[in-house]
Amino acid sequence: MFLLPLQDELKAKVGKRGMANLENCPKCGELYVVNSFRETCTKCWKEEEADFDKVYQFIRKKHNRTARMDEVVEATGVKATLIYKFIKKGRIKLAQFPNLGYPCAKCGTEIRAGRLCSKCSADMKTGLKSLEAEEARKKELTKRSSTYYSEKE
Repeated sequence: MFLLPLQDELKAKVGKRGMANLENCPKCGELYVVNSFRETCTKCWKEEEADFDKVYQFIRKKHNRTARMDEVVEATGVKATLIYKFIKKGRIKLAQFPNLGYPCAKCGTEIRAGRLCSKCSADMKTGLKSLEAEEARKKELTKRSSTYYSEKE
């Protein structure tokens, strides 16, 4: 029932494409129109942009280019998770900042590319190879132990 006043406004924004998808902002809970550019409402997006500006203004100074993540967090007051988000989205290029990175999705070790560190990646490949070998062994066993029966008349 509380959406009725918003419907006319949303129809004007959406136009002939149909009704827009509404979601609650994951940060503040406000209703917002989902689009492919933002994951939050306008208010929270503006706050994120202000935080990005703080971080970028800090790290682009020549003497701060070699700052580590904890130094950037301390100097700007921006949470590390938000800085990781900027890095993953490509807004902060790690090639220009040699001491910055983000955590491995499995173990949390700081990495600069991909989702997994080299150790976790190697562990996963080893696990997959052993799984494939086990599957091949099972197929071979079922192939060898196949019994054929003939029909008696």
